[in-house]
Amino acid sequence: MDRPRSLAAAATPGGTAKLTHPGKAILAGGIAGGLEICLTYPTEYVKTQLQLDGRGTAGPPRYTGTADCVRQTLRSHGARGLYRGLSSLLYGSVPKSAVRFGVFEFLANHARDERSGRLDAARGLLCGLGAGVAEAVLVVCPMETVKVKFIHDQTSARPQYRGFFHGVREIVRSQGVRGTYQGLTATVLKQGSNQAIRFYTMTSLRNWYRGDDPGRAIGPLVTGAFGAVAGAASVLGNTPLDVVKTRMQGLEAHLYRSTLDCAKKIWRYEGPAAFYKGTVPRLGRVCADVAVVFIIYEEVVKLLNAVWKT
Repeated sequence: MDRPRSLAAAATPGGTAKLTHPGKAILAGGIAGGLEICLTYPTEYVKTQLQLDGRGTAGPPRYTGTADCVRQTLRSHGARGLYRGLSSLLYGSVPKSAVRFGVFEFLANHARDERSGRLDAARGLLCGLGAGVAEAVLVVCPMETVKVKFIHDQTSARPQYRGFFHGVREIVRSQGVRGTYQGLTATVLKQGSNQAIRFYTMTSLRNWYRGDDPGRAIGPLVTGAFGAVAGAASVLGNTPLDVVKTRMQGLEAHLYRSTLDCAKKIWRYEGPAAFYKGTVPRLGRVCADVAVVFIIYEEVVKLLNAVWKT
């Protein structure tokens, strides 16, 4: 049987995996990304603060842990302080998720089994890796650099940035466009491994759940549970890369000559445990993030299948 060229997801008979048109994936991914970040941003803020809180290169730590970081932020800036930098992440989350799901579905549609349409776990990992690298280069690196600088800026006595567009203008004015691509290597490594782990886990769990029926529907609760597991796997697998990436994008990035030098200095001055700073808030955020994103994504795709025939 020839590979199915049509991506008419809604018309595929039972027993065959449904394919998603990349255009639908881009739209559904963008919507899912925007809604998710509004719900989970405070945990991202706390995680970033803890990862920026170095020792040995920038004085003693400011925070004793997650609860202390939240307490100090609320005392100094109120509840709105936990949303500082949201705009930069929100502006980037929509295109980030759009690129991620669009690229993944494009690659997956060419990697599926020709007869059943099933995507095996190994190919799911490679498609996820491709999606992660694409989102890192096109969206995540400049978005994350601005976000980290915004959050780090709040810790200074005299903040430099008055808002998203002012911050971007100042960063580009002082450092050029290259200033928004700090930590590109670390970001590509982090996002590539992130999505490889997540999509590998999701693909494995979906295949296990569906068994011999690739077309079996998966409800939102099951999708959310699988997403939470995939999120936890990615956190445990690549938090060290996330810590290095965050340091390379902060206002004190000049302390490090390269990604490798950053990793060496963290190891030398703070020890191996420092590579897992912010794990608790990141774990909470990412599990919720991935669960919510996959639920919203799948439900929006279902809606698009009903109104958009491809």
